[in-house]
Amino acid sequence: MSSVSRAPSKTRTLYIAGHTGMVGSGMRRHFATREDLHVLTAVRAQLDLSNSAAVEEFLRREEPDAVIAAAGRVGGIQANSQQAGEFIYDNLMIEANLIHGAWKAGVRRLLNFGSSCMYPRECPQPMRPEYLMTGKLEPTSEPYAMAKLAGLSLCSAYNRQYGTRYLTAIPCTVYGPGDNFNPENGHVLSALLWKFHWAKQEGRQSITLWGTGRPRREFIYVDDLAEACELLLETYDKNEPVNIGSSEAVSIRDLARMAAEVVGFPGKVDWDTSKPDGAAHKQVDSSVMRSLGWNPRTKLQEGLLQTYRWFLQSSMALQQQGHNSGGAG
Repeated sequence: MSSVSRAPSKTRTLYIAGHTGMVGSGMRRHFATREDLHVLTAVRAQLDLSNSAAVEEFLRREEPDAVIAAAGRVGGIQANSQQAGEFIYDNLMIEANLIHGAWKAGVRRLLNFGSSCMYPRECPQPMRPEYLMTGKLEPTSEPYAMAKLAGLSLCSAYNRQYGTRYLTAIPCTVYGPGDNFNPENGHVLSALLWKFHWAKQEGRQSITLWGTGRPRREFIYVDDLAEACELLLETYDKNEPVNIGSSEAVSIRDLARMAAEVVGFPGKVDWDTSKPDGAAHKQVDSSVMRSLGWNPRTKLQEGLLQTYRWFLQSSMALQQQGHNSGGAG
C-alpha cells in the first residue's frame, strides 16, 4: 500500500524524507501527533532520492509546506573508512536533489541535517558554528563531513539568493529506537549494545573494542532531537546553522561500561589500541537551542535502556517473522 496520501485541505503538509531511518522515523513519530499537520512519506520504491527529476516531480505534485531532509547514508568510523566513495556521493546527491527540488517546487521551509563531524578535527570545545571550515577535518569521516558541509552551503546560498527559509541543524551523535545495530556500519553506541548483547548470548568472558576508549562523545536521544527540530521549524529564521546537543560528553570507555550494565554483560572489556580513535573530543555548543527554551528530556542511561529494549523487541519480531514464513532465521 502506498504511503503517499493527500492532505486534508485545511492542514499543512510536512514531507519527511528518510522516514524509515532512525532520525526520520523519530520525526515521523513526533510530528504524527500534530493534528494540524499531514505527514507525507514515500518509500524508496515510490521515490528514489538520488534521481533529481523524480524528486522534483514528486515535490511539485505533492506541494508540501515544509520538508525535513532526514535521508542519507550514515555510519561509524569503520563504515566511513571502508565506503568513503558511497558516503560522499550518496549524501551529496540526496541533499542536493531535496534542496534544489524543494526550491523548484516553491517549498519555502526546509530542515537539513548536518553532523558534528563537519567541525575541524582540532576544534575548540564546545564547538560553535563559527568554527566550521576553519581547520582540517577528521580523516576517518572526511567524505561524509564534506557532503554535509555542501548541504549547509546549499541551504545558505538558496536563502541569500532566493529568500527561502532553509536551515541546517547540526546534532551531536543521535541514538534511540530505529538505530542501526550492525557492528560493521553502525554508530558507536548501537554497535556497543549489539556487541555486548551477543557476547552475553554466547557466554563469552571478554570482548575487544576499537581504540583506547579515551575519546569523549556527546549523544542525543532521537525523540529529544525531534522536539528541538519542531521548535526550530516554528521559530528560527536566521541563516546560521544551529547545534543540537545534550551538553554532556562521555568517554567511550564510560559509554562501554554503561552499555555493558544495560545489557547485563559481566565479562571483561579489552581495547585494541592499534585501531583508530577518531577525534579526541566532540561536543557542540547548544546555547542557541537553550535560548529558544529547549532542553533534552532523556538522560543517557535511560536512553540506552530504551534503545536496548527496542533492539530486543525488534529482534524478537524478526525472529517471529522468520518462523512464521518458514525461514531459517
